[in-house]
Amino acid sequence: MSRTLILYFSRIGESYVNGELRFLVQGNSQIAARQIFHAVGGDLFRLNPLVPYPPSYMHCLVQAKAEQHRQARPLLRQTLTTLEGYDTVFLSGPCWWGSYPMPVFTQLEELRWDGIRLLPLMTHEGSGLGHLLEDLQRSCPGARIPEALAVKGSQILDCEDIVAAWAKRNMT
Repeated sequence: MSRTLILYFSRIGESYVNGELRFLVQGNSQIAARQIFHAVGGDLFRLNPLVPYPPSYMHCLVQAKAEQHRQARPLLRQTLTTLEGYDTVFLSGPCWWGSYPMPVFTQLEELRWDGIRLLPLMTHEGSGLGHLLEDLQRSCPGARIPEALAVKGSQILDCEDIVAAWAKRNMT
């Protein structure tokens, strides 16, 4: 029996929303992951860095840029060791400097992706998918990435139908 996995990284705290800073009590990428879950089911797994990011948007931005520049792989509180039994993995995360945050790659690079269908969803405030697809091809060798979805984070609550349709379309 095949199963579906929904991996996600999301941050609460101060965030850039429609041109201004606002405090989010739930991250946009977590909302998107739950929308996927409600549409197609599966197992949810949150990627939590061992050392949390600062709640200040500006401090988080500086840290994220430095981590990306040095290709850091921050430790996670918990990791998956295998994708055995899964054939489809949805991956929801925010756009930080054109790609997912570095803790996402900590997890991705620990797994074998041969034959797995990987479906990335990226929340953003104007940058779309950035260079995410190239990064995923490099970090997830053997994965098939048939379709990615970019959703404006500030509009995530209004995009449930779009997210659900994308998820369902990619389950066939």
